[in-house]
Amino acid sequence: MNSKLIKSVVFVVLLCIASMAKATRPLQHYYQLKIYHLKTKAQEDRLEKYLKEAYVPAWKRVTSGGLIGVFKTLDADTDKRVYVFTIYSKLQVIEKIEADISIDQQYLDAGKGYLDAAYNEQPYTRVETIVLKAFPKWPVSTVPQLTANKADRIYELRSYESPTEKLNINKVKMFNEGGETVLFNRLNFNAVFYAEVLAGSHMPNLMYMTTFNSKEDRDKHWDTFSNDPEWKTLVAKPEYQHNVSKADIIFLHPADYSDF
Repeated sequence: MNSKLIKSVVFVVLLCIASMAKATRPLQHYYQLKIYHLKTKAQEDRLEKYLKEAYVPAWKRVTSGGLIGVFKTLDADTDKRVYVFTIYSKLQVIEKIEADISIDQQYLDAGKGYLDAAYNEQPYTRVETIVLKAFPKWPVSTVPQLTANKADRIYELRSYESPTEKLNINKVKMFNEGGETVLFNRLNFNAVFYAEVLAGSHMPNLMYMTTFNSKEDRDKHWDTFSNDPEWKTLVAKPEYQHNVSKADIIFLHPADYSDF
């Protein structure tokens, strides 16, 4: 066998190995959190009708049944917000799906009351959008395995801001290589996602969502977490100090038409 042929065979073998490695590598999802800020009951009602009857069904049609989450702040929260959680295989897909939904005739008909709202009857105060990338150690979202009715569940959305970009990378590393996601999983926190924020209003930061059957269930889980020897060892490590400057905790409950 001549040298050219040998080189060609080696090249093909290496190419096949690389392709196989790429094929077996877990897909790392991108997420979008669209946050609707509301002031009035009329806004709540209009947005609810739009999401339930127009946007969510359109999302299902365009994505061939893709999962979508809709979460609302608790009744006691005076800052009313609705969070819409969507999942993408690539960043470019975000724009394509939104474009496809915008020309879906069923969507346009069902969402008319929201889409054609008058300037002085706006269906929200403002809309905020956050784009995220799933952690390598939790590369795709998961549907919570809970036993309580959706109306009774408590979902906890956390945002950890860091003083600098470098320290944010360090906190992300703590979740991945440090084993924080593994610890949450071992203690049955029923996470929906863990992700770093690529675009948002509180950067640099990461966000994650854990879920519980009730507020009491949530408190019990966090008490167990705080006292776990593995967590005490991890949080005491010198390399992971001072990597969070602010933590926002938001309690939510899922809409009855939410997939999560």
